[in-house]
Amino acid sequence: MCCGHLAFFNAFYIRTKEELRITTRCGAVGKLPSLVDELPGALMVRVRNSLETLCGQGQAKPRAGINPTLQLTSRTGSRVLTVMLNRGNRSKAWNGPQNRLAGLVVVSLTVFLLIFILSVGNNDQMPSSLLELPKEKWHSFKSLVQLSPTLEFRNGTDVIWQIPDSPKAVLFLAHGCNGRAAHFWDKSTHCPNCIGLPEERLIALHALARKFAVLTISSAGICWTLGEEIIIVKDIIKWWVKKNKLEKLPLVAMGASSGGYFVSVLATVLKFTSITIMIAEGKFDKMDIKESYPPTLFMHMPKDILRKQKIDEYMEILRNKGVEVAEIECKEFPLSPHLLADRIPGLDLSVSAKLFELFRHKGFIDENGYMKNDGRRTRWKEAVRESKIIFPDKHLAHYIQEELNLAFAYHEMTSLHSDRMFIWFESHMR
Repeated sequence: MCCGHLAFFNAFYIRTKEELRITTRCGAVGKLPSLVDELPGALMVRVRNSLETLCGQGQAKPRAGINPTLQLTSRTGSRVLTVMLNRGNRSKAWNGPQNRLAGLVVVSLTVFLLIFILSVGNNDQMPSSLLELPKEKWHSFKSLVQLSPTLEFRNGTDVIWQIPDSPKAVLFLAHGCNGRAAHFWDKSTHCPNCIGLPEERLIALHALARKFAVLTISSAGICWTLGEEIIIVKDIIKWWVKKNKLEKLPLVAMGASSGGYFVSVLATVLKFTSITIMIAEGKFDKMDIKESYPPTLFMHMPKDILRKQKIDEYMEILRNKGVEVAEIECKEFPLSPHLLADRIPGLDLSVSAKLFELFRHKGFIDENGYMKNDGRRTRWKEAVRESKIIFPDKHLAHYIQEELNLAFAYHEMTSLHSDRMFIWFESHMR
């Protein structure tokens, strides 16, 4: 497990409604995982020190198969903490200095737990980066970047884009059915018909903050089509990149739902360094996949069981063709009195709190705040009309709908894992 030079914890976490599990595996690479870097600053330093103690410089080489696992289970109103050490097939020779190493493992993990408990204190919530709860607010990027796009009309469709100072890559974003390029951008004098849906605008802001030039194009119809429209969009992207002298930059793409199918096919005629397919499985059963096909990240919601099965199948197809693949599962999260105000521009805290109480009174959410049904199948708009809650902007209903869909996590655009998506893009730009 631990070796003679600095090792790191390759950590991943799985979050369900009632359980958060951190599983760690020691590896011989000279850095610690991004999960640790997402912790609050002071806690990050203390956790990093504990991890380095466990897998730092050392001469003793333990028996293969030791796999320390830290399991943290969170229950409403209480916490249960368990440390487990899986030794695999233990041999009689596993003694002496190696027993002392096992003790070090247990002690180090215990220290990690104590640090965690002291840092979290009596808070009801774990750090949002661990719980997969929404951590960005609608104005989180205000000090870093502002949405100020340019609107053009090309080949019969809207082309809306923004280029940051010193861009390092180009990102093409493909909306889903009933979407438009205008959904990624706030209404402004530059784009009077833009409406900036909560998740779409946050994806654009993430991209610009990380120095990605962002290009959005509207589909010709309600959904994308996979014939002539592929060629039209390919030509628009190539024209736009050349016009703005960005030919030397890596080109990446993200498509959601219908846009995901579209991007999966577009990648056969346009060279991307990597792509992300969101809440879609792509069209890989209809395509002749070459080894040169770009690395593909699937971001999906496992509640959609049939789609998940297809994604598993297509990931195997791509692997067998020599294509690098990965996936991010997007899970449900609970509503709170402030969540809608945090995520939606123009929705104040008082209205957010009233909506939360209304949803609880009507039985739309359970005792822990989780949506009982998809937002589209919940008669919340009718309940709002009956309650006489007034929205200051008619578009707020569309914004609320998107966030309710996302909280249920069956099929919706999401910005919640944008950091991980951009790490995927950046890791293939070198």
